[in-house]
Amino acid sequence: MKYVVILFVALLSFASCDSSKKVVTEDNTVATTEANDTVRIANEELEYEIIIIEPGFNTWLATAKPRGYYGQTFLEGKNMLFVTEYNRRVRNFQAYDRNLYQQEINYEFHIDYGYEVNYLLYNYFLYFQNRFDQSLIGGRQGGSLGRQ
Repeated sequence: MKYVVILFVALLSFASCDSSKKVVTEDNTVATTEANDTVRIANEELEYEIIIIEPGFNTWLATAKPRGYYGQTFLEGKNMLFVTEYNRRVRNFQAYDRNLYQQEINYEFHIDYGYEVNYLLYNYFLYFQNRFDQSLIGGRQGGSLGRQ
């Protein structure tokens, strides 16, 4: 497979909700349309792509800590913990809701995905925990939905 795909599709039944759509490309341009919340980041050189399809995520992201607040090392460390636990729950489908944990996240710990991917992935996990009342690594982080 040419691309390493990181795909978040949580609760497709909510995909019909009306919200804005933002697409972030590798040159950091953002396109906005009236559709589902979608964030996409791709880098052809590193052969990765991250797609987050989640109604309400872009609105929530606007209330998150700004880019640069956390260091990349911090984000990578948290993402390693989040991804490990999330993937464990995907594989343990008898104990966890298949609608929440649909597909494993292919996040390779030795690859430098850069700040933007780690920032969005970290914030998605915070959003996911708050939105769906989950606790991935020792308690929900970031307080109530909409605030970090």
